[in-house]
Amino acid sequence: MPFGDRALLVHTEDVAAAHALAAAVDHRPGDPPHDPPVEVVVGFACVLIVFGPDPVVGDLDRYATWLDRLARSYADRSGNVVAGVTHVLPVVFDGADLEDVAGMVGLPPDRVVELMVAAPLEVAFVGFAPGFPYLTGLPPELAALPRRDTPRTSVPAGSIAVAGGFAAVYPRATPGGWNLLGRTAEALFDPHRPPYSRVGPGDRVRLVVADTVDTPPSDTEHADRPLLRVDDGPYFEVLAPGLIDLVQDDGRSGAAKLGVPRAGAADPRALALANLLLGNDAAAGGIECTASGPELQVVGDGHLAVVGVGAESVDILVDGRSVPDAVVIPVRDGQVVSVGSVRRGLRAYVAVAGGFQTPQLFGSRSSDVLSGLGPGALRTGDRLARGQAGRVRGRLQLPPRGTSGGPIVLRVLPGPHVMGDDGSLDPLFDRMVSTRWSVGPDVDRVGVRLAAIDGNGPTTPVPVSSTPMITGAVQLPPDGRPILLLPDHATVGGYPVVACVITADLPILGQIAPGDEIALEAVDATAAATELARAHLATTSSVSGWFPTEAGI
Repeated sequence: MPFGDRALLVHTEDVAAAHALAAAVDHRPGDPPHDPPVEVVVGFACVLIVFGPDPVVGDLDRYATWLDRLARSYADRSGNVVAGVTHVLPVVFDGADLEDVAGMVGLPPDRVVELMVAAPLEVAFVGFAPGFPYLTGLPPELAALPRRDTPRTSVPAGSIAVAGGFAAVYPRATPGGWNLLGRTAEALFDPHRPPYSRVGPGDRVRLVVADTVDTPPSDTEHADRPLLRVDDGPYFEVLAPGLIDLVQDDGRSGAAKLGVPRAGAADPRALALANLLLGNDAAAGGIECTASGPELQVVGDGHLAVVGVGAESVDILVDGRSVPDAVVIPVRDGQVVSVGSVRRGLRAYVAVAGGFQTPQLFGSRSSDVLSGLGPGALRTGDRLARGQAGRVRGRLQLPPRGTSGGPIVLRVLPGPHVMGDDGSLDPLFDRMVSTRWSVGPDVDRVGVRLAAIDGNGPTTPVPVSSTPMITGAVQLPPDGRPILLLPDHATVGGYPVVACVITADLPILGQIAPGDEIALEAVDATAAATELARAHLATTSSVSGWFPTEAGI
């Protein structure tokens, strides 16, 4: 079935069949009808296949034929996942939810611990966060535990948790809605050493009781990292960071199966426009500024641009002199560029001719706040290298601002958990699009939490199995407060997806700020494809001319 406008969700008989289909798609005997997949992620008896850059929802029959052919070719490989190694994890069972879990299953806490230690846990798949193992083998009492009605905004690193039929280990501090039983100090993911995830499908995990464990893996590695340095050539030095400044490009592809988020710019359109204006590839690295930007010193002449949601969105000073945004700004060695408040939307992007050449990880310069990959927020003293500049363009034509005063409209397609096999839609989808929403304080690069303005948002008691996720998915926890997923979202989630923001509107999603009012507008697959084609054309045609290069002009 479609999952948004650029992905398909395929249900399989079991997890083993899902792994077999994922392997078939990865090898692709015979090309898909259009674009090749950019992500293939296994969930519980399902596979997510993300394509790009064009929509797939208008050609489902051809994709279904292709997938059926792949499934048949790999049918003999869908037996049990090959058994792997056994990992022994010392655990202190002092989790915040241990007493509540004991009460829910009608057992004393000591008995819950005994059940966990005796459970033959096995890794079904890896997802949600880097190295996060979904472990089967729980006894029936614990396998029946649901997720929390309201997810925590942060679960401590090393937490041992259960929910939705699985046990898991949180490799680092992330949001999460599972029940916490204990903690371990064992590290399950190393981004610098292949195969990166310490655990894989078929591995076994045995928990043993410990009186104490070392401090779990640090969640402050970004704060403790060495300063970014430059050997030679032109660069920008950070004199003072803004609220949250992150180097972003178009994100990571192919790593979601390890639990690694795509990351990349929250507003990909704004970053692409800034890069195209400077003669860069649209996907080159730039600085994403949230609410306010950094103060930078220029080392070596060059050109930069700052682009937000539209013209006159960002305050910019060069050596104390105000300059406009969304234009080419020539800068000289020694000058100081100050990016001030983002006055429209939430984010703006600083790009430089040649692109920022910071270190790459999994093929991207991006930092994500969920897994902690990349250098994280810029710090005073960081030096950002610049690449070889091409020919700088002259003019950027931004679209009209639009009317003000009304809600921000996000166009959506039905999510996979409200679509019936016969093509029918659950009434829940209509209730979602007919409700007016407000944005609460929980806004970051992982997601945006909404609340119904009249206080009566739709709820659903229907649990779903752990499903791979996409940017723009609208999850609905039991508390009725939807979560709109942004680029640093968990790769697998367990709350129903009731709607999906169309790809053309993801830049709008990336600019949503606390206090905004949101309206979800239902569209069909044809409209989603048309709007995406229009958005691509608008981006590429927005730049024109060439910047003067002779002195004195």
